[in-house]
Amino acid sequence: MPDHIVVYITVSSPEEGERIAKALVEKKLASCVSIVPGLRSIYHWQGKICDERELLLIAKTRGSLFERLEVEVKSIHSYKVPEIIALPIVKGSKEYIDWIDENTLA
Repeated sequence: MPDHIVVYITVSSPEEGERIAKALVEKKLASCVSIVPGLRSIYHWQGKICDERELLLIAKTRGSLFERLEVEVKSIHSYKVPEIIALPIVKGSKEYIDWIDENTLA
């Protein structure tokens, strides 16, 4: 796992997004979680094509925390199979990467 990652998490409502974002930041599993409204997702689920409004959470964290973050999200999330996808931070300003480190568990 890369040293630093962003994690995409989709949620069904602003309230759910806020609950997950606050839990991740309070537990220092993410330094920041951005909540992006206005997402429309079209996907297969249980043999049907679904078209839903969602929000996207973008969590900035350390790669070493992914498994703990995943467990925390699944414990709160309303979806049976929530989207929890990590992407590497290939480059970032030293100050921002340092800030992620200072605000997450070591």
